Amino acid sequence: MHRKEILRAVKFTLFSISAGIIEIVSFSLLTELTNLPYWPCYLTALVLSVLWNFTFNRRYTFQSAGNVPKAMLLVAAFYCVFTPLSTLAGNALANLGWNEYLVTVLNMIVNFVTEYLYDKFVVFRDSIDTNPLAKSGEKG
Repeated sequence: MHRKEILRAVKFTLFSISAGIIEIVSFSLLTELTNLPYWPCYLTALVLSVLWNFTFNRRYTFQSAGNVPKAMLLVAAFYCVFTPLSTLAGNALANLGWNEYLVTVLNMIVNFVTEYLYDKFVVFRDSIDTNPLAKSGEKG
């Protein structure tokens, strides 16, 4: 693998970890401080982490100057598939007695892998390394 692609994967991982922290903290707060069932806690936490992750990965990981609304729509399309599947699967596992935190972490791992591939090969495919950071040669 090319050095630049390794660095890109590391950046994606680090931003995903930060988004994961946002997701698990918001999920925990909603789970522990409300009487909401699993799915609204998970869904709210997921949306918060997606917004964070998209913003930072677009700018720093994929360094894209591409059309933001188009990229956001493509990410929204991904989540139109991922969210219902992960919410239903997570809710089913939680209803079977699986630990809600374990279910959320499993969903986060699946999300991490599939979103990286989708972002790289679909969302930012034609606009990787086109923003001013990439053009100036900065490593930001």
